[in-house]
This record gives sequence, C-alpha cells and structure tokens, in this order.
Amino acid sequence: MTTIDDDQAAALPAAASGTFRIGGDLAVHRLGYGTMQLPGPGVWGPSRDRDGALRVLRRAVDLGVTFFDTADSYGPGVAEELVHDALHPYDGIVVATKVGFTRPGPGRWANDGRPSYLRSAVEASLRRLQVERIDLLQLHRIDPRVALADQIGTLADLRQEGKIRHLGLSEVSVQELDAAAAITPIATVQNLYNLAERSSQQLLHVAEQRGIGFIPWFPLATGQLSDPRGPLARLAVSLGLAPSQVALAWLLNSSPVVLPIPGTSSLTHLEENVAAAGIELDPAVLAQLNRLA
Repeated sequence: MTTIDDDQAAALPAAASGTFRIGGDLAVHRLGYGTMQLPGPGVWGPSRDRDGALRVLRRAVDLGVTFFDTADSYGPGVAEELVHDALHPYDGIVVATKVGFTRPGPGRWANDGRPSYLRSAVEASLRRLQVERIDLLQLHRIDPRVALADQIGTLADLRQEGKIRHLGLSEVSVQELDAAAAITPIATVQNLYNLAERSSQQLLHVAEQRGIGFIPWFPLATGQLSDPRGPLARLAVSLGLAPSQVALAWLLNSSPVVLPIPGTSSLTHLEENVAAAGIELDPAVLAQLNRLA
C-alpha cells in the first residue's frame, strides 16, 4: 500500500489531482476530507474520540488537504465543532457545510427546508465554525414539502447578506440543478457516486460542462467494493495499492471537476487516502475499472 511521509506531503495532492476553483475563486486541492465519521456511532452523539478526531483533521492539513466537508447534522453539530477546534482560523483552508437535513435521533433523518429553519441553521453553523461567512453552504436535501424557490431563495438572501460565499446542492437531479441555477448561481453538487454506483453520471457530465464542482459522497463504496476476493481487490494487489486508493484514483481521473471527500477516523487510512492523489492509472487499468459498475 502506498503511503506518504512529511517530506512528500505538501506537494503530493496537487501533483496528480490538481486543483479546482469552487465558484471560480476558491482554489482547493481536489482530494478533500469528509467529516461524517468523526462524531459518535451512527453519526450521532459526541465524538467517540475527540482527541483522535482533532489529530486526524490536523494531520489532513499537514498532508496538504485544503477542502473539508461537514454538515450541521453530523452529530448533530459535533463535526462542525471538531472542525473549528482543530482548524480555526482556517488559514488556506476551505470549509463547506450543509443545512436542511436534520437528525431527530439515532438512525433517523428528516428534511427541513422551511425558510425560517434554514436561516436559523445557517446562523448556528456560523457560530459553531466561528466565521462571519461560510465558504460553501450546501442544501443537504431539497425538502419536497417546501417550494424550491423558497429554499434556494432563502440561501441566496443569506449570501446577499454576506453570510455565505458560494451555494451548493446535495442529492439532486439535473432538472433540480437547472431549477436552482435559474434562481441563483450554484457552485457545487454533492451526490452519491463511486466505482459501484454511477447513477449520477449525467449530473457529472453537466457539472463538467458548466464548471461546477462535483463532490461524490461515499466515494469508497464501503461494502460493495470491499470483498477481498473481488475484482477491485485483485486489481489493487496487482498494482501494489490499497483498494481504497484505486477507487479514489479512479474518481480523480474521471473528471477535473470531481472533488472526492473520503472520511476516516484512522491516521493510517487518512495517509493512504491522501496518497491516492499522487497515483496515475494507465488507460488499461482505467478501462478495467470502468467495467466494474
């Protein structure tokens, strides 16, 4: 398995994966970090290992990660607090968070796109992150009970007020992206996408055409691709890599607008993941991977 040391860390993420400018002005290394796993079991409750979580976040920065994805529902509130405690004042770092998807209890999720709630949620995220403006605020889910224009309009108003820099959407169709973009500019979309799940391929193509960042959540498809006897594992062994590294390298090769955000609470896995940014896959390997879906 490929890992990296401190001397390699600073330059590696940009070497193969390059950078992307979110909204045209926020430059980030394309391999980011997702914070969903940092809170307690089932993404609920306080952090199981607060000191360990802080070490992972700070190590990610040491390794050259400049893009961190979080949400108010991770914990709830816990992941944003950990990001603040580890990384504030965020020098050279872009922090993206999400609102509109609540956690009423363990294993439970609920949409809430009411304008009053979205406004209060953004204000709460500003307090937890201790910033005056959120770099990238993403609508975690579109609430089908609330008019899209009201949800997007509220967030656009908050941007006009200087509390949000760029807006994004999560788990949307091309049609929903078009409807939102008719109201206000959209900088990113965040959908389920990985080697095993490519139903958002059309959205990725549209994002690439428009220069919109595409953030694949669940980028490693834990479960579907983890079988040690499966084709991904066999290919990874032949390349001297971890399966996760091959999956991430494939994502980075899939489009220049893709911004994978693998999350982990393990320093070892973090270093393996970041090393994927320096892996170049030849066309024959890419063709094999493309047939795995």
